[in-house]
Amino acid sequence: MQQQNKMIKILELPKILDKRGNLTYLENNNQIPFEIKRVFWTYDVPGGEQRGGHAYKTQEEIIISLSGSFDVIVTKKDGSIEKVSMNRSHYGLYLPALTWRHIENFSTNALSLHLSSLAFEKLDYITDFNLFKDY
Repeated sequence: MQQQNKMIKILELPKILDKRGNLTYLENNNQIPFEIKRVFWTYDVPGGEQRGGHAYKTQEEIIISLSGSFDVIVTKKDGSIEKVSMNRSHYGLYLPALTWRHIENFSTNALSLHLSSLAFEKLDYITDFNLFKDY
């Protein structure tokens, strides 16, 4: 799953343990391999629904499960699939550009945080898998 020598990977974020509750933080240039230009989150996803179903031409993304759990399904151009279960708030899934993904199997009260390297740009989205395979 390479694109310009970048691969999907799990990033372990700092976790400060405290008897009053744990704390995790993010800092540009430390844990994040790009400058954050956009942040969004998904929540209240009804049972059985999926999010995503696209790739970005140039945008990089990190997905974090702040609460609950969900599965990120990455489909390679050859049709093979890699499933990454997200259920810990101190792990982020790094997705380079040209990574086809969708998110499914949301638990009740799941909250996914998305950090993006670019501001929203509709033209950066590839929403047809056949076009993605040929891109």
